[in-house]
Amino acid sequence: MDSRVIEAQRLILRPFREADIPDIVRLLADPAIAATTLNVPYPYDEAKARGWLESQQRERDAGTGFTFAITRREDERLVGAIDIRPRPRHQKAEIGYWIGKPYWGRGYATEAARAIIRYGFETLGLNRIYATHFTGNPASGRVMQKAGMQFEGVLRQDVRKGDEFRDHAVYGILREDWYTNA
Repeated sequence: MDSRVIEAQRLILRPFREADIPDIVRLLADPAIAATTLNVPYPYDEAKARGWLESQQRERDAGTGFTFAITRREDERLVGAIDIRPRPRHQKAEIGYWIGKPYWGRGYATEAARAIIRYGFETLGLNRIYATHFTGNPASGRVMQKAGMQFEGVLRQDVRKGDEFRDHAVYGILREDWYTNA
């Protein structure tokens, strides 16, 4: 089991634990989070949080996904989550994240994305890391750009959220770009 902790300037990324459930529920109970993410349902409750933690552990054990709690270094307060889902055969991975609405606009998502990208290249030995966001959520695209990723295009009606098909903007970064610009 990979229980690595990733440190950034203001943040610590660590595996989630059961004690995080009240904060997870508090942050994900906001409909704005569900509206801007593919996999966060609304309404959100303790049972969903427990199921999510269990699925994280299965993915971590299988090596198919590593989800980290984004916490502030100063007070260990949970502000969101970030994950990386490796595809070893192709030496690539997808990252995804959410930040609780009270913490939007503080640069936490960008700092966490940079840290998880570094982890992907330095620890997991990846060649490519990519991320997507709903085109209706341009703030997430700005996070990806600030983290060093390049816009690669739009996948039209790529996913279904509820009864609506949504477009996904795709951003990516290659190992060579990371080390050239780091």
